[in-house]
Amino acid sequence: MTSRTALVVEDERTINDALAQRLRAEGYTVEQAFDGPSAVELARSLRPDVVLLDVMLPGFDGLEVCRRIQADRPVPVLMLTARDDEADVLVGLGVGADDYLTKPFSMREVVARVAALLRRVERAAALADERPAVIRVGGVSIDPGARRTTVADEAVHLTPTEFDLLLSLAREAGQVLTRERLLREVWDWGDSWGSASAARTVDSHVKALRSKVGAARIRTVHGVGYALEDLP
Repeated sequence: MTSRTALVVEDERTINDALAQRLRAEGYTVEQAFDGPSAVELARSLRPDVVLLDVMLPGFDGLEVCRRIQADRPVPVLMLTARDDEADVLVGLGVGADDYLTKPFSMREVVARVAALLRRVERAAALADERPAVIRVGGVSIDPGARRTTVADEAVHLTPTEFDLLLSLAREAGQVLTRERLLREVWDWGDSWGSASAARTVDSHVKALRSKVGAARIRTVHGVGYALEDLP
């Protein structure tokens, strides 16, 4: 199996080195960056399979790094943040991050999240080859093969995670999908990841998705999960 390449972007050298060492032990090829400008340059030349990206960086912050590398080519991004403020998380998801972890985090969880991101990329590529039928739920149209979405005939840009989340909800429109099921289907997480942070991950992505497809289209069933409604 070809080694996957990870780019670790973190200005605290101790954390950066620890992440790099653990990922190398797991079989990844790892490059390291310690500021915004060098991260963008490395991402362009290296073309990594996944990026671990701290929010607070010298030069320019991780949000700007994420914007620039996603504009160059889509790549899975796991954002690392010292703050768990919802507004900060939503901004990160809005610029193209696929997932986030709040410090302090365990290396085991980092490895699991990175592996899950890469499995989702492989699953999306396999789905594109199958050319599945377009799914329509009210005014929302989803093309799983081309990974395109329109709302009321207008194209909507979704991050890879937002697209997978919408697709899962659309496949069983009107039915309530639990957070645990969404974590398995969209994030490829195991049952052992049923923590409060995991639930917040789902909630944050749903909120970001609502801002793009319309809040009324995704119904919340408190304490359970979410359902996609058939609205024009």
